[in-house]
Amino acid sequence: MSSSDKLRYPVLLVHGMGFRDFRLVGYWGRIPKAMEENGARVFFGRQDSNGSIESNALQLKVSLENALAESGAEKVNIIAHSKGGLEARYLISSMGYSDKAASLTTISTPHNGSVTVDKLMKFPQGAVKLGCGAVDLWFRLLGDKTPHTYEAVKSFRTADAEKFNRDNPDAEGVYYQSYAFAMKKMTSDIFMAVPWAVVNHFEGENDGLLAPRAVKWTNFKGVYYGTDGRGISHCDEVDMRRSRLSSKESGDISDITEFYAGIIKGLKELDL
Repeated sequence: MSSSDKLRYPVLLVHGMGFRDFRLVGYWGRIPKAMEENGARVFFGRQDSNGSIESNALQLKVSLENALAESGAEKVNIIAHSKGGLEARYLISSMGYSDKAASLTTISTPHNGSVTVDKLMKFPQGAVKLGCGAVDLWFRLLGDKTPHTYEAVKSFRTADAEKFNRDNPDAEGVYYQSYAFAMKKMTSDIFMAVPWAVVNHFEGENDGLLAPRAVKWTNFKGVYYGTDGRGISHCDEVDMRRSRLSSKESGDISDITEFYAGIIKGLKELDL
């Protein structure tokens, strides 16, 4: 591959909540390979699964600096899924890393908070904290350094999102873009069926966790549904099944790797 076919800055992939960048079982499935085949050098965020936005951003700082040192580049293109997008925004805006980020692409990131979480957080807080504490113990066993599920979930409330947005405005000189996805029915993804039904009740169409209104941010590219009647779930967005979404080729996305290859192509056109 010639230098002209390569992305100018390397990619830092930042995962979302509930999983992490394990070496043997990656969060991103076939996506990193597809990016590399399209001229991107790929690095990983490797932050905690269930840390707070602030603590995970500190871990991302180390990953970003390591990526710069290894690649010799001046900046990175950050591509983040779900909560990882908030952590990347905090790193860029609150921690002063705007000069090290060429772009931030967010995939189903709850920039505007979740109305569903607003409803669920009305449950007795003692019970919520107890449940979150149990989750923290599990993720600590899996390798999290500072899990704080309660703080993470609380940050998804719409009021918290409004404050976060005020405190972390888009940084000058960084190109931002955002994407939304949606399942077409409850049975589209068995893993997301129950949360899809809950979010659908409160907010309408969603990807199993987040409605388009929650994830719409700067340079919003629209809602993607896929080429068949199934739609695209929160898990599909990061290639959890490691397979094509549909055998159909026309129209929208039939393989999630094609979507990410398109992102790389777009960043090339912007000389990023």
